[in-house]
Amino acid sequence: MRQGSFQWMKSMNKSIILNKIRTQGPISRAQIARETNLTRPTVSSNVKELIDQNIVEESDIGQSQGGRKPTMLVINHGAFCILGVDAGPDSIECIVADLSGKVLERSETQLQLPTDNEKFLDALKRCIQNCLVKAAGKDVVGIGVAMHGVVDVKTGVSLVAPNLGLADIPIKEELENTFGLEVKVENDARAMALGEFWFGDHGELESMLAVNIGRGVGAGMIIGGKLYHGSSDIAGEIGHMTIDLNGQVCECGNRGCLQTFVAGPAITRNISEKTAQSLSAEQVFEQALDGNKACIEVLTQAGRAMGVGLTNLIHIINPEKIVLGGGVSKAQQFILPAIRETIQASALTQSASRTQVEITKLGDDATLIGAVTLLLVDVFELT
Repeated sequence: MRQGSFQWMKSMNKSIILNKIRTQGPISRAQIARETNLTRPTVSSNVKELIDQNIVEESDIGQSQGGRKPTMLVINHGAFCILGVDAGPDSIECIVADLSGKVLERSETQLQLPTDNEKFLDALKRCIQNCLVKAAGKDVVGIGVAMHGVVDVKTGVSLVAPNLGLADIPIKEELENTFGLEVKVENDARAMALGEFWFGDHGELESMLAVNIGRGVGAGMIIGGKLYHGSSDIAGEIGHMTIDLNGQVCECGNRGCLQTFVAGPAITRNISEKTAQSLSAEQVFEQALDGNKACIEVLTQAGRAMGVGLTNLIHIINPEKIVLGGGVSKAQQFILPAIRETIQASALTQSASRTQVEITKLGDDATLIGAVTLLLVDVFELT
């Protein structure tokens, strides 16, 4: 495993060239020079270093335009690997993935609840170590951690982890000291947004909203092709958007937050109030599939509420596309039509009412792939 950080390959020209090869490869040196305004000698010298570092390789699939067949450049997706972590409220999942986002190894550790900072960090390290053992022989160069709650992305500290009842967890410092690898820590919904933007097969987009609907509701915003954090790192906490001043009291202390209508616990509460049945959100979905009208209605109501929240966000952010993930999104056949109908009926303009809303294609690994992408941004994009 390579120790340290990605600074061994990081420079402005290299980042420009790498991102061009990543997004448009196979591509020739001449085309890179034309499209980046870098000189041909600059491109050639940087490409040579990238080939020597094994992150770029030459391909012979270029098409001749009448002269000599050009040598094309592609990313060597197997050059090195990144470890991604999804630190959830019940368990910690880890994957090792290559540069294309392909999962090569995985590991999972259950959390013993209730927990404290020390026990949580021990479980985190144990899961990572298990994954690294499985990845023996692979060149793992960094760790990305997706953590629920409020994260200070500069210091890598989990400031508030409400589902665990923890605060001020020094994740970055602890993991870098233990494993000697560069560590990036991000809010889980924002990490998911980044993974979607890179690997979700959405084409060329400038803006995107990715929403994780599970035990709570969080979102990540891509604006101008970049992840948006806000001035104090709480951008995306849409679960605490008030949509009913007289609604249920949320865990945050306010009334009528979006997540009191659409998150898993809300679905469980609503079916109990409607039928006096004690069902998990997953069981509500299963019974809806069997035609249970009460369960279908509860999920449809959640979809309508989500549609109200998303319409508000469309009016504020106006993203090109909205992508939904998380456990509740698996009930897409019941919630997605209601979401789309609500947006179409409520959005301010016709074009806004047609905002694309779809379910992630990355499935249960969406947040894990996002955690991996935290490190890829460091390599391929200018900071």
